[in-house]
Amino acid sequence: MPVRDLFTRHPASVGETYGEHLVHATGFGVRMMLGGLACVLHGLLPFLFVRTGSRQISRLHGAMVTGRAKPLPGVRDFVI
Repeated sequence: MPVRDLFTRHPASVGETYGEHLVHATGFGVRMMLGGLACVLHGLLPFLFVRTGSRQISRLHGAMVTGRAKPLPGVRDFVI
């Protein structure tokens, strides 16, 4: 397998170029870290960030799962 395929196969499977995927995945990661930090601070100081964690999860889920144009091959939705 050519090295280029390691960087382009997954992005192509979700309809993105490598650059687009880099921007989207990095954006999601930063939002997840900030949401996680808000949850930690909420645990210490329960009067802060009361809805921030759940709101961030809903937004990210909406953007990544329900907003997806096409389903990923071989990936099924599941409920916990």
